[in-house]
Amino acid sequence: MKMVIAPDSFKESLSALEACQAIEKGIRKVFPDAKIVKVPMADGGEGTVQSLVDATGGRLIYRQVTSPLGTPVEAFYGMLGDGKTAIIEMAAASGLALVPPDQRNPLVTTTRGTGELIASALDEGASTIILGLGGSATNDGGAGMAQALGVQLLAADGSEIGYGGGELHRLARIDMGEADPRLKQVTFVAACDVNNPLTGEQGAAAVFGPQKGAGPDMIRQLDDNLAHYAAMIKQFLGRDVNGIPGAGAAGGLGAGVLAFLSAKLQPGVDIVIEATGLAEHVKDADVVITGEGRIDSQTIYGKTPIGVAKTAKLYGIPVIGIAGSLTDGYEAVYEHGIDITFSIVPGVCSLDHAMTHAAANMERTARNIAMTLKCGNQLAK
Repeated sequence: MKMVIAPDSFKESLSALEACQAIEKGIRKVFPDAKIVKVPMADGGEGTVQSLVDATGGRLIYRQVTSPLGTPVEAFYGMLGDGKTAIIEMAAASGLALVPPDQRNPLVTTTRGTGELIASALDEGASTIILGLGGSATNDGGAGMAQALGVQLLAADGSEIGYGGGELHRLARIDMGEADPRLKQVTFVAACDVNNPLTGEQGAAAVFGPQKGAGPDMIRQLDDNLAHYAAMIKQFLGRDVNGIPGAGAAGGLGAGVLAFLSAKLQPGVDIVIEATGLAEHVKDADVVITGEGRIDSQTIYGKTPIGVAKTAKLYGIPVIGIAGSLTDGYEAVYEHGIDITFSIVPGVCSLDHAMTHAAANMERTARNIAMTLKCGNQLAK
């Protein structure tokens, strides 16, 4: 029997690789000789770097970069096993978690650190760079990222504009003459799981600004500034980024990677599926096991288990979903390729207890799944 184990991480309890290992331990108690292929997965958000590094035998690289508040911070990115593909989560350098709640202000926070990670990946010889957009503390449209890569964003007096979304209204000219020439030699792919445009009622400032510390007046200011920024990009680069779905991701970083990196925006799980070669692993499998911390009605919208299930169904392979919890509307996954679901929590307990015992619960559940499969095989005979 060949089984492919391809879960996402179980947030705050198990990495995707740890989930794979716990599931394998449970299965081997019933099928000790099974061929088991572990493929740690992610959907472009938190944990994507670790999952792809684990899945491809890559390595993590740590660098000191500029935090959202302009101070030094240690961040990381991954170089995949091929030695040519880098994976960067913008949140590692420019994420909301790096800014204390009482200091959150998207007028001043910058994506410069994300640009510095890109520059480091170029130094490492990356020919493809995957960017995870999400979890940002910023609303600068990727301006800081661009400046870190040599793009000159100039005010009317010829000086560089400062950090943050509050400075974008000062932008009068974009000069690409000093931009890192290696940018033209690299393929950029951005993992983007939102369709928000750059500006307007569904734009970066209006939808995501409040969680970053923006009130109503600041949201209007940021939205106006991003509209001006988009107009300058169109004037000097000839690219109309304002209405593109996904341009509003990560505080407008989606627009920035389109404008300055000529990036392609893709659903995160699709990028991970391609990078891990998942289809090649599952095409001759007997069963595929996937999962994440919670399976609910939102799982069908670009989450890892559905991406894995759709890949398996291309080859008619049955799919089992495992979750920490199954909540309202989880049955929707049955219409999208998952055949059966299991919660690993054995009974009523606190969230802290469930997270502390996640590995043991996962192993036990996997053992029960394997025993169910064995019983089914015997009944079929």
